[in-house]
Amino acid sequence: MRHVQFLARTVLVQNNNVEEACRLLNRVLGKEELLDQFRRTRFYEKPYQVRRRINFEKCKAIYNEDMNRKIQFVLRKNRTEPFPGCS
Repeated sequence: MRHVQFLARTVLVQNNNVEEACRLLNRVLGKEELLDQFRRTRFYEKPYQVRRRINFEKCKAIYNEDMNRKIQFVLRKNRTEPFPGCS
């Protein structure tokens, strides 16, 4: 039985398969970055470390956005020249 994915962090245990439910729960928490937040708050994070982490996350997000845009540009359909720059 398929249920609505990630509905309020609820995981159904089917056929007494607890290991699969734990894996699914870990995936849910990983996608919402709750595990990362928990790991960060286990110990004190100095202010300079917070600044470095936040700057790194911003740079990583900008890089990923730029790369996704470039990949979508290359993968677009209805191009006049299928492989631009190659002749």
